[in-house]
Formats: sequence, C-alpha cells, structure tokens
Amino acid sequence: MGDIMFWVKKMASMLMMPISVFIILLLFSMVILYRRPTAARILLSSVIGLLLLLSSQLGVNLIVAPLEQQYSVNSEAVEHECIVLVLGSGHSTSPDLPPLQKLSSTALARLMEGVRQLQLGEHCTLVTSGWSGDESLDQVEHSHAYIAAQAALELGVSEQQIYQQPRAKDTIEEALWFKQRFADAPFRIVTSATHMPRAMSIFHQQGLYPSPAPTDFIARDGLWWRLEAENLYRCQRAIHEYIGRLWFWLKTHVL
Repeated sequence: MGDIMFWVKKMASMLMMPISVFIILLLFSMVILYRRPTAARILLSSVIGLLLLLSSQLGVNLIVAPLEQQYSVNSEAVEHECIVLVLGSGHSTSPDLPPLQKLSSTALARLMEGVRQLQLGEHCTLVTSGWSGDESLDQVEHSHAYIAAQAALELGVSEQQIYQQPRAKDTIEEALWFKQRFADAPFRIVTSATHMPRAMSIFHQQGLYPSPAPTDFIARDGLWWRLEAENLYRCQRAIHEYIGRLWFWLKTHVL
C-alpha cells in the first residue's frame, strides 16, 4: 500500500506541474474553441499570461520567497560531535561519469553544503541518503546515497566520516530511518532552501529537531522582466514543494 501511495503522489505531482497544466489547458481550449470561442480565448490568454509570469524572475521570486525566507544560511560553529544529514536528490546513471559529475545540480549544491557543514565542527559524520529511483536497480551501488558518498570522497571527506542510507525514497522515509538509527543525537539537516520548510515539518512530526542548513537558493535580484526557461523550472520546484506540503498535511490529518 505504501508503494502504491508513493507512486500516486508522484503521478499527481507531475500532472500539477506547470508544463502539464499548460498542455491540459491548451488541449481543453482547442476542444471548446468552436462551441465556446469566447471561453476558449479567455483560457488561452490566461495560459499565455501564466506562462509569461512563471518564466520571469518576478514569478520565481513571488512563488519561491515564502519558502526560502523561512530559514537562512547556517554558518554557526559546532562545539560537539555532530551529524550532517544531506537529503537525497537526483543523479545520472551514466557509467562514464565520475560520481561528482553524476549528481544533479540540486544534489551537488546539497552535498557541497554538507561538506561545508562538516568543516564547522570536529569529529562530524556526513550522512548521505536516497534510493536508486528505480525498483529494478535495487543494489546499493546504484543508490543516490552511494553516489553522493563517492562524490564526497572526491571532495576530500574521509571514508570513516561517511554513513549511507540507500533505501529511503522520500523525506518521510529519511526522517523515519534517522530516528531509528540515531534517535535523539544532535544533527544538522542539509537540503534545498525551497524544500527546507517541508523537511523541517516532517522531522518535527517525528519528534526530531535538527538544525537547518539550507542551500541551493533560487530566488534572485536579477532583471524581473527577463524570460528564461530556467525560471519556469525554478517555479516548478517551488510548486512541487507546495504540493508536497499539502500531501503531507493530508497524510497526517486526513488519510
């Protein structure tokens, strides 16, 4: 049942992403064009306007700022032994690439911040997390945790400092696993700034209170009117987080 709900969540999230919504609305406007031309034109104009907004830096900042402004960069020194948990993201499965180059831009930003957090304390442990993303690739060496751990070695982290969790599929499973493995040990959680509010809510729900170390900030002070495909992707990431927060609320209060 858990696996079914996981994939239902993924599919629902995909259908609610901007590109999917645009395509659905465009197709619907074509269907009603001859019977309801006025409604079709209004719908088409709305799609174009929304596309322009989400492709601009203004649109990014409007959607992203409420998420990223909740937690600031963490540069506080650690006075005791610490655990730095880097939440999973994505990676390439290309065998020709070294581990660092296999990581997605989001995963690389998270790992780099995790390594920086290690340097703020002594005798700290870096925990990498994340599954393979494919049930047919269940071996540990295909997991995101393994790839991130190998990339950390390339960045100079010693093997004795790294601990892997290669089975967690999402943030909820990462929180459950961490609680089982490390209990009440103090730790810092590293993830994207847009994802940090949801991640903190999930860990708090499990009775865990990590110190947040956000990274990969995507709000910018650039030209607000400049249209870029990258801005559309950034908005998609923020929308994914809002959907994820809604799903978490439904799971904890309704389902």
